[in-house]
Amino acid sequence: MKLRIHPAWLVAVAAFVALIGAAGFRATPSVLIQPLNEEFGWSLGTISAAVSVNLLLYGLTAPFAAALMDKFGIRRVAMAALLLVSAGSGLTLWMDQSWQLMLCWGVLVGLGTGSLALGFVATITGRWFVRHRGLVTGVLTAGGATGNLIFLPVLARLTESSGWRAASLTVAVAALLVVPLIWWRLRDHPADLGVTAYGSTVAEEMPAKPAGGAARNALRALRDAARTRAFWLLAGGFAICGATTNGLVGTHFIPAAHDHGMAQTTAAGLLALVGIFDIAGTIASGWLTDRVDSRILLGGYYALRGLSLLVLPSILAATAHPGMLVFILFYGLDWVATVPPTVTLCREYFGAAGPIVFGWVFASHQFGAAVAATSAGLVRDQLGSYTWAWYGAGALAILASILSLMLFAGKRLKPVAPGIGLAVPVSR
Repeated sequence: MKLRIHPAWLVAVAAFVALIGAAGFRATPSVLIQPLNEEFGWSLGTISAAVSVNLLLYGLTAPFAAALMDKFGIRRVAMAALLLVSAGSGLTLWMDQSWQLMLCWGVLVGLGTGSLALGFVATITGRWFVRHRGLVTGVLTAGGATGNLIFLPVLARLTESSGWRAASLTVAVAALLVVPLIWWRLRDHPADLGVTAYGSTVAEEMPAKPAGGAARNALRALRDAARTRAFWLLAGGFAICGATTNGLVGTHFIPAAHDHGMAQTTAAGLLALVGIFDIAGTIASGWLTDRVDSRILLGGYYALRGLSLLVLPSILAATAHPGMLVFILFYGLDWVATVPPTVTLCREYFGAAGPIVFGWVFASHQFGAAVAATSAGLVRDQLGSYTWAWYGAGALAILASILSLMLFAGKRLKPVAPGIGLAVPVSR
């Protein structure tokens, strides 16, 4: 008897490969900063500005990319995104002006990787999975951490041995190599193959393409969602999520540990361990999202993260002692465990527009990260240590826990607008 694999799993594999690549491509500029400074004499501030543009576009592109996927299809948008990444990386081989770096790594790679961010994950899982939707969301989200672990060490070694151009060329070629896989295996909707979503017993017709431009649809989804209490609670919590992960720990953990006498290589190794545990934690969170109310999960994740950050100042030291390793284990498991339940809640509250709305919620995540990265640096400059930055982040994470639990007040829902789905509590 021949075992037939449901096409949804093949779509998920193709998406996972694309997500691994996008994460690695987006993080590549961090290994190029010093070589570009040495060759061209550009200041670290100038080079970092290109990275900042990349990060900003990575967040802001997500809702518009989700709207483009509704309009033109997942496969076309994903292929175009990879071609943008390849072009952005490849064109750097001929650059000799700092504005060209801004255009290539900042704009082109930022737009490309932003189109393959968490809004892409929400679109894939929303269309192709009913059963195990949370688990698949967790696995695909973990692709981001996997991409960093795969690409960054390889590109750092390649840059050291062969120069930054070899690293840029490698990224350009790798992005191109993923395009045929996307064309071959990624499909826009189960109806394209005459099947139902995995776990669904109801045959679905091909959804009608939304009227109007993609940008207008993305902004309309934001306008309608912003009228609801649920959106602001989700966006507020996810902004704090970004502030307490990428913005604070991802940016400032190494210099903070160095302030306490820890070698930078040791601190970097501990941060890499966070990425390893992040994979396990995100997949486990996806599994739990299929079984436990997402509001409870978010409330628990944020509360535990807040408590861990409040403890961190007392355990930072010159060595990686057992207490620090326990923090790394615990914090790593909780790093992006918030993503699967947040995606699920966006779908529950906003129906078919859930992926686009999640794109806007994800943009708030990046905004929170940017604010925290700057604020923590100012705290260190003014007070001479990061202590109050850690305490402030811990308090914010506990606030995010409260915001998440407040979603229970709006659990009974009714439709509010065509295409938006569920958002407003039913009056008793």
